[in-house]
Amino acid sequence: MNSILPSPSTFVTGARPIRPRISVVMVVYKTGEALVDSIRHVLDEPQVDEFVIIDNGSPENEAERLRKLGMAEPRVVLRQGHGNVGFARGANMGAEIARGEYIVFLNPDANLQDGCVEALVAAFEDRPVPTVVGARVMNTDGTEQRGGRRGEVTPVTTLLSFGHLTSRFPGLQKFEIHREHEPTPDGPVPMPTISGACFALRRQDFEALGGFDEGYFLHVEDIDLCWRARQSGGEVLFQPVAQVVHLGHTSLEHPVKVEFHKGVGLSRYFIKRADTVQRYVIAVLLAPAILLMSITRPLLWKITGRPI
Repeated sequence: MNSILPSPSTFVTGARPIRPRISVVMVVYKTGEALVDSIRHVLDEPQVDEFVIIDNGSPENEAERLRKLGMAEPRVVLRQGHGNVGFARGANMGAEIARGEYIVFLNPDANLQDGCVEALVAAFEDRPVPTVVGARVMNTDGTEQRGGRRGEVTPVTTLLSFGHLTSRFPGLQKFEIHREHEPTPDGPVPMPTISGACFALRRQDFEALGGFDEGYFLHVEDIDLCWRARQSGGEVLFQPVAQVVHLGHTSLEHPVKVEFHKGVGLSRYFIKRADTVQRYVIAVLLAPAILLMSITRPLLWKITGRPI
């Protein structure tokens, strides 16, 4: 007897908690086998009351696996059938579905570590609205990952970062925005930019910010969210106690396509935040260079044997 599959844009779910405290939102698209471990780590976390999965178009074998999970696991809420609407829109959809007081956004190739969720939530105590709290993003070898805590992302710092010029030329070190080599703080500290691999907002923070800017298709929406939070008088915090292992580069999508979206997103972000005619002109003029450097990165990864 054939199973009846859900129609597009319907939910597959068990009995949801009446009043979930913590919801995890995950946007999925061609993640590959890393998704299995990521989901397992979420479901192993007792603090997670609700797990919203937005499937932006997984291959049929993954989509079927998610449907089975949704029917078997009471905490899972699954949405499928809407196509690849991009990360920002998918994350907004997930947040609208989620009913938790706290919303943790997690990449599908990131594995929550013990106590991560509770540490994220604890960092909100006595903090203003809006506040964004980012986790400490780790590599599989136990080192802190590049990009988990950063300074102000600007056209200049981006170009220097892409070329690793700040490490090659001592005079440019003042423009280095990556801070993973700095001492690890004991608790939450203000940070201009945190990683979108794992971060949290309260429901009221999300609503105050109006969610993610859906003008970004993939990448940079997290940078934009941090900037808007600070612009509105809120805070962005790096919570070192909350740890997540981020695999990265697991997508089955071609890396040039992924990096293209990153370049487009960065260019859009710099143009959006330009507050003078001079900065606007600079952002527009640098956009082709940023896009070119973005799409050539996969080639450099292949040559060097490692992501840069």
